[in-house]
Amino acid sequence: MSEAIVVGAGPNGLSAAVALAQQGMRVTVLEAGDEIGGGTRTSELTVPGVLHDHCSAVHPMGVGSPFLRALPLERYGVEWLWPRIDLAHPLDDGDAGVMVRSVEATAAGLGTDGSAWSRLFSPLASGFDALTDDLLRPMLHVPQHPLRLAEFGLQAMRPATSVARRWHTDRARALFAGAAAHAFHPLERPVTGALGLMLIAAGHRYGWPVARGGSAMITRALARVLTDLGGTIETGVQVGSLAQLPAAEVVMLDVTPSAAVAICGTRLPRQVRRAYSRWRHGPAAFKVDLAIEEGVPWTNEACRQAGTVHLGGTLEEITRTERDINVGRMPDRPFVLVAQQYLADPSRSNGNVHPLWAYAHVPHGYDGDATQAVLNQLERFAPGTRERIVASAIRSPSQFAQDNPNYVGGDIITGANTARQVLMRPRLALNPYATGIPGVYLCSAATPPGAGVHGMCGYNAARSALRPTRRPGRALH
Repeated sequence: MSEAIVVGAGPNGLSAAVALAQQGMRVTVLEAGDEIGGGTRTSELTVPGVLHDHCSAVHPMGVGSPFLRALPLERYGVEWLWPRIDLAHPLDDGDAGVMVRSVEATAAGLGTDGSAWSRLFSPLASGFDALTDDLLRPMLHVPQHPLRLAEFGLQAMRPATSVARRWHTDRARALFAGAAAHAFHPLERPVTGALGLMLIAAGHRYGWPVARGGSAMITRALARVLTDLGGTIETGVQVGSLAQLPAAEVVMLDVTPSAAVAICGTRLPRQVRRAYSRWRHGPAAFKVDLAIEEGVPWTNEACRQAGTVHLGGTLEEITRTERDINVGRMPDRPFVLVAQQYLADPSRSNGNVHPLWAYAHVPHGYDGDATQAVLNQLERFAPGTRERIVASAIRSPSQFAQDNPNYVGGDIITGANTARQVLMRPRLALNPYATGIPGVYLCSAATPPGAGVHGMCGYNAARSALRPTRRPGRALH
């Protein structure tokens, strides 16, 4: 039986391990931390009995992932739960853009922009599964659905601000801008439309669900699948060099490109080392977890039922603040993402005390305290929130990086979403997972298709590793 070693036990490392083990390889996963999962963990960060997700929280791409959907995760404890409203984006006048799973119901709430919303997202939602067959793979490949991919690409290559021009109301434009802002990149730059289109299309196809009991349940399920396939996981193992590792046919690195340079050293071909060394990291997250008594007193009623709430005001305001953080300026009113997972999953609460997950977009390596900026944004759209706070916990960019070395400078998406890095992550190559060292592959979120708890970076890297072996056995699923 061939040996494989995976360095890093985030969702991509675990997915790579499962995919390799499915093909009969004996897999060992080595994790530097004391706990597996990377950003996909859950803890009582504020008060006993109140569960907070460490980083990843809401999973439209997880429930829609071709790899994760093919695994029997439900048998291993993953239960997806949906709020009544998937996403709300409040505005200062008390109005809000609201997205639910139904395209028609969402369009009906967008007034005069409803028809334009439906024309764009109805085909994207109905063809989402076919689209992901191509989009969740390396950029350079033979498309399975070339016409559908080309149609999507015409929109996705545009700046988010350009895509948003098809709508005229603030609620529709802001609703799209908030989804696009997940890219942590200026919305007037090329390719920023892509993530907004994908996240909303995923929402209309699968919704924006959470995992019962916390995002850690996804991690635990992947770990259990792996161990049932004969794999093992070791924690507290810091890998600083390939020389530390025992002989193995395949080595998977769920690390940043710069960490891969340090681990691989002079064995990396010069051109690969140069490309990895040029990898750029993007803006950071500043996270504030709150235990809230009776929940948040949102002014807009839809926000009180929404699993995710985006706080950033209009398209123009979000465009301005995302531009600021990308040039190192901390805005007074940063874009803030809020998750109210307990609305779908009451098990995360303790009586009438509920967890509130929130983080602000801040400059890379920001060393200030953005707590008040986050609270001010909450108060802006939910006056009286401060009076309901029972306890809080913060995580600064430096603490993110300390807790997870892949989050360099607080960059929780493992790389700036510049047009170059979106199209050529982590370097221009027919096989972007190959490091140039035989048998050694990169499988982190710095590889296609990028950040998110979908496991596709790990799955794609495993397929790449298995291809030259022409290993017999059942196909990867």
